[in-house]
Amino acid sequence: MEKLAKQAILSYSKYDSPLTEDQTDIYMKVLPDWKIIFQEGIPRLEKSYSFEFSGAMEFANKIADLAEEANHHPDILISWGTCKINWWTFDYKRLHENDFIMAARTEMLIQSQAD
Repeated sequence: MEKLAKQAILSYSKYDSPLTEDQTDIYMKVLPDWKIIFQEGIPRLEKSYSFEFSGAMEFANKIADLAEEANHHPDILISWGTCKINWWTFDYKRLHENDFIMAARTEMLIQSQAD
């Protein structure tokens, strides 16, 4: 996962070929407990994290900082005890390698908080 998290964010075009099922499967094996959901017909990477409310707010702010650094932004939903993160590439209207990179960075952030 660390190797994926350290990859550079890639430039992309909506005309790029989508990830193959094999590529997606490889990425999903690296990302524990993430799932692919469909919202408005668009696949998204999603994971929920458990926190006290203030911890969820802190985590969301750290994700926002990661997103700004990469210029790649998720949906973040904060509710009592939970922070849910959704990564997908809006312009692309499907998953891109960048979404998996950012999910891996999210995992690295949560691991660093546990240390």
